[in-house]
Amino acid sequence: MTNNTQSKMEEKIDQELTEARAVCDAQGANSPECAAAWDAVEELQAEASHQKQVKPKTGFEQYCDNNPDAAECRIYED
Repeated sequence: MTNNTQSKMEEKIDQELTEARAVCDAQGANSPECAAAWDAVEELQAEASHQKQVKPKTGFEQYCDNNPDAAECRIYED
């Protein structure tokens, strides 16, 4: 994940945290709205974690993306 994408994701998580706190203060900590707001925060945090784990493509994979017809990039199926 690029630094710019990571920064945007962190910013969005911060926004959702602020919103979740406001919803819980207004609706009560045991309200369905509060639970939904925290679920949204958790989903964003999980996505951010997943994006950090994605391995960057190798030079060969990038080459094949740019040259799918190259002999060394052919995929043969049984």
